[in-house]
Amino acid sequence: MKFIVINEGFICQKCGENNPPLKKSCRNHCRKCLYSFHVDKDAPGDRESLCKNLMEPVSTDFNGKKGWIIYHKCTKCEKIIKNKSAPDDNFEEIIQLTKQTRRVC
Repeated sequence: MKFIVINEGFICQKCGENNPPLKKSCRNHCRKCLYSFHVDKDAPGDRESLCKNLMEPVSTDFNGKKGWIIYHKCTKCEKIIKNKSAPDDNFEEIIQLTKQTRRVC
């Protein structure tokens, strides 16, 4: 699976937040509400998904090397994709997801 670098800003389709490009990585979810959009099919940046629906942040995990990992689930096809959090993500939302993850487990 090859990572295709696409680092561009976007307007969140869930909350309307303006999300500028990141300086050292690629942004793939909203920094305010953490929602994503199902555009990739097999590899990050491939833009080959036909689904094109919102992806809800459903849980988190902490990785010692990568930091917070956010799991997104497509609201249509239910595909789950994990993504690294960004430095400017709404940390309160990440904490809320962590609490939800613990309740589910």
